[in-house]
Amino acid sequence: MPPQPNHVASQVPPAIAARLQQLGRVVDPPRTAELYAPLARKEPYAGVKTTRDIAYGPDARHRLDVFEPATQSGARPVLVFVHGGGFTAGNKRTGTSPFYDNIMLWAVANGMVGVNMTYRLAPQHPWPAAQEDIAAALRWVHGNVRSHDGDPARIYLMGHSAGAAHVAHYVAHPRFHVQPGGGIAGAMIVSGLFEVPPGATNTPINAYFGNDRSHHAAQSALPGLASTRVPLLFAFAELDPPEFPAQAKLLEDALCAANRCPRIHWLLGQSHMSEVYSINTEDRSLTDLMLAFMRGAR
Repeated sequence: MPPQPNHVASQVPPAIAARLQQLGRVVDPPRTAELYAPLARKEPYAGVKTTRDIAYGPDARHRLDVFEPATQSGARPVLVFVHGGGFTAGNKRTGTSPFYDNIMLWAVANGMVGVNMTYRLAPQHPWPAAQEDIAAALRWVHGNVRSHDGDPARIYLMGHSAGAAHVAHYVAHPRFHVQPGGGIAGAMIVSGLFEVPPGATNTPINAYFGNDRSHHAAQSALPGLASTRVPLLFAFAELDPPEFPAQAKLLEDALCAANRCPRIHWLLGQSHMSEVYSINTEDRSLTDLMLAFMRGAR
C-alpha cells in the first residue's frame, strides 16, 4: 500500500486564501505576486550580503546570485534554487521583484548560504540544456562557495515547477552529476513534472523535451528517481493545475513499483505560485518541511 499523503495544514492568511480560491487551479505569477509582495522584505536587506549575476558559464543566462550573512559565520549549508517558468520563461529575479530573493533571505535567516541560479530556456535550448546548466552551477558552487561561508559538503538543491522538473531530471540521470550522488546532500522538488504526459504535443513541456515520443521514455526522471540514493522531498500545492496531481500519481506509481513509495506532501490552501511566494513570511507550511528534511538528510 502506498503511504497516505501528508496533508499540510494551511497557514495562508484568510484574505489571501480567499483570493487564491477565486483564482483557482492556475499558474498566475502576476496576480499571485500582488498578494504576496506586500509581505516580502524590501531592499536593502539588513544583515545580508548579496552578490548578483555571477557568471558560472559562457551564456548570458549562466548567472547566479549569492546571499550570505553580512559578517563571517563559519561554514553553512547551501541552498541552490532553480526557478520555474514553463520551460520557456522565468528568471531568478525580474527587476526589483522580491521573488525569488525571498527564498534566499529565508535561507540566510535559517543558517544557510543561498544561491539563486538561472539557466538557458527552450525552445532555443532544449533537453538536456537545463541539466547541463545545473551541473555547471553546482561545479561553481563546489569550487567557490567556501569563500561565501558555504559548506560544499552540504548543498541542497531545490526546484519549483519547471525548475523542479529540471532538478528531478538532474538527480535521475547520473550522466549529469558533477560528483557521485550528484554532488548534493538532498533535493527538494516542489510541484514537479517527471515525464512528458502521454499524448501531449506543442506544449511548453514539449518545447523542452521535444515532440518525438520515441525519446520521452529515455528522458523520463521516474526510473532514476526510483533508484537514486539522493534524499528527496516532494511537495505539491492543493490548488496546483490538474497536470501536477497527475504527475504526482505517476511518481507514486513508479516509486511504489520499486518498493520505494514516496511521502508526498500536499500544501493545503496553497496555489502553484503561492507555495514559493509565501516563503520568508509567517507561513511556514513548506519551509518547516524543508528544514525537517535537511536535518534528516545530513
